[in-house]
Amino acid sequence: MLGEMTSRYRYRVVDVFTRRPLEGNPLAVFPDASGIDETTMQAIARELNLSETAFVLPATRPDCAARVRIFTPTREMTFAGHPTIGAAWVLLQDGIVPAGAGPFVLEEKVGPVPVRVDPGDPVDVGDPLIWLVTPPILEGRTYHPEVCARALGLRPEDLLAIAPQWLSAGNPTIFVGLRDKAAVDRAWLDLAGMKMLHEVPEEPVCVLVFAPAANGAYARMFAPEYGITEDPASGSSTGPLAAYMMRHDLAPAASGTRWTSEQGTRMGRRSILHVQILGARGAEGIEVGGYVAPLVEAVMTWE
Repeated sequence: MLGEMTSRYRYRVVDVFTRRPLEGNPLAVFPDASGIDETTMQAIARELNLSETAFVLPATRPDCAARVRIFTPTREMTFAGHPTIGAAWVLLQDGIVPAGAGPFVLEEKVGPVPVRVDPGDPVDVGDPLIWLVTPPILEGRTYHPEVCARALGLRPEDLLAIAPQWLSAGNPTIFVGLRDKAAVDRAWLDLAGMKMLHEVPEEPVCVLVFAPAANGAYARMFAPEYGITEDPASGSSTGPLAAYMMRHDLAPAASGTRWTSEQGTRMGRRSILHVQILGARGAEGIEVGGYVAPLVEAVMTWE
């Protein structure tokens, strides 16, 4: 617990879903968090005030390389994409997972999350593209488009003619399709807007708005119930986004099974999330991948 003894823990801050520092989605990773209890993990995440902070622990499953616990400033997450990819990068950099060892698995609250590493192009030695396999996707209720438009400060005609829907791969999200990038950039959602979407009490959700683009999607994510006004990159929701787009024939046919989602641009943190569709229309899974840019190495000390 805080205050009981002097504690020193090394951590790194990396930017995920970008090759450029100070873009993408920032993440703090504590590569050896064995001595940190749950209450202190939450306090650290609140102190750092990033979208998420990841704490690496020994795995409890023999098939996993490590266990990762993920916290927003206000709560623990079952699964999140950019902490998975960012933690995997740190594990590789620190040699906790040997480079060249091949695919490995991280243990998270959602269950085992497979990870694989593309070494990158010959000119990008040391700049790997890290992929995760999206956990099973659950489908929930649909929402009235006019209610979603009001909650987002938009006009009903700004929405595509498809019903917004709740989907989750461990991070419940309402997906709202918009007609163009300009509508995506105009959208806004706060706690008052979230209350319009909660017709009955339920668990906190995020809201992802997107517009189809030639190379995939252009998106923004709002998560005020998680203490995150806007998330620069949402890896956990990009797999469900891909499934939702394929279901409604919105995926870019010219890009085949590989495309991208651009997120965070409106808030000055451009992120590129890579999508790989496995099997016919994702029947064998959906991978989400990204690059990682290192930024900070530091030690946190408290007494």
